[in-house]
This record gives sequence, structure tokens and C-alpha cells, in this order.
Amino acid sequence: MTGSGAGIGKAIATLFTERGARVVVSDRDKDAAEKAAAEIGAAGIANCDVTSEPEVQTAIAEAVRILGGLDVLVNNAGIEISSPLLQQSTESFDLIHQINVRGPFVAMKAAAEHLVASKGNIVNMASVAGLGGSPLLGSYCASKAALIQLTRVAAIEMRDAGVRVNAVCPGFADTAMVSRLVPDFEAATQVPFGDLVAAKQGRLGTPEDIAHVVAFLASDSASWVTGSSYVLDGGLTASLV
Repeated sequence: MTGSGAGIGKAIATLFTERGARVVVSDRDKDAAEKAAAEIGAAGIANCDVTSEPEVQTAIAEAVRILGGLDVLVNNAGIEISSPLLQQSTESFDLIHQINVRGPFVAMKAAAEHLVASKGNIVNMASVAGLGGSPLLGSYCASKAALIQLTRVAAIEMRDAGVRVNAVCPGFADTAMVSRLVPDFEAATQVPFGDLVAAKQGRLGTPEDIAHVVAFLASDSASWVTGSSYVLDGGLTASLV
């Protein structure tokens, strides 16, 4: 489970563990991963920077060694960089895509043979930003749209092998990532962020809200669900006004 040292990833790892799963925590931040693994009671740690394919391959191999196989891959690692699209540096645009798109791609490749062996499944952390545009998040929106499409194609191609692939698309949630966006969003919209959230989606989502849907998609209860992108946004994308 990439990006599981804190936030949504940690919430997912915690819920999985509470439900009896053996979880391997993976994060670029070694200290955060060790702390999270100790708090959760994880089976082990297999850290990696998802921009490095060799590191991802090593982490998947280590997770398989610790667990004795692999049933579920959760691609949660991701970043955002707030910027007007045409003022954004090419370097930061590339970095977002390296982490948000290429990272899950190389992880799915590395895990594929193990998931085929277990008839397992993949859950990719996308976003409602992949379904619609948002000021200041152009490259992030593009990366999450790409991840949704990767999810769909992987689901089609892996269906006959018994592997399911789905994505989760949260709206604004109570995370450090969203907190970092607040000043820029308020400046761009001239609306207090709390008012914007209340009007568009009722409240901020919680990491636990998202974790429960990921757990469902990873479970046998979702045995006929593949190629789907589950929206969790309190009605944000459903409303025209």
C-alpha cells in the first residue's frame, strides 16, 4: 500500500488491519512508515519512492516476501502542486505525473504476476479532479484523469486473469494535502474555503470515509466490480449549481 505513512493511506491500512488483513506499509517517508506500522500493527514495511521503478519493484518483492503472496495492491501515493496551469513549471508538471500516473503504472506492472496468482485486485486512489476541471489544479486534474483511464484499461486487460482493478475518486477531504490548498483556493475564488465546501459537498470527507470504500472494493463483496471509479464527494460532482 503506497503512501500509507499518514493521511488516507494510513486510514486504509488501519481499517484493513482491523478487519483482519495483513498489511505492508509503504511510504517515501521512512520515519512516517515506521511510526504508522507500529501504531497499526502492520505485518511489515516496504518503503519506496514511486518515481523510481527499481524501488517500486523491490518494495513489491519485499511485500510478497513478508506476506507470502499478494492479494491487494492499493496505489495511494500522490501529490498536488497548486498553480495556474499555464504558469506552472514543466518540472512540476512532470513530477505530478511521475508520482500520480507513472507510480501506479509501475506498481501495477510489478504486482501483476502476484495478483494473477492470488486472483487479487488493485485499488487506485484517483480524485473527482479527474472527472472535472478545477482552477489551480490543472496538472493534478490531468494526472487523475489519466489514472482513471489506466484503471479502466487494466481492468479490461486483467479481467480474464481474475484480477479486478478499480479507482476511488474523493472530493475535498480533511487531509494535509487539502489544507495546503486552502489559501490559494480562497484567493482564487474570493470565498472562504469552509463556505465553499459546505455549499458544494456538505462537509469535508474524512480519511475513514474513503478507507471504507477502498475496503469494500478490495473485498469479496465487490467480486463483480471492476473498471469502476467510485465517487465520494457529498454530491459535489452531481450538482450544476
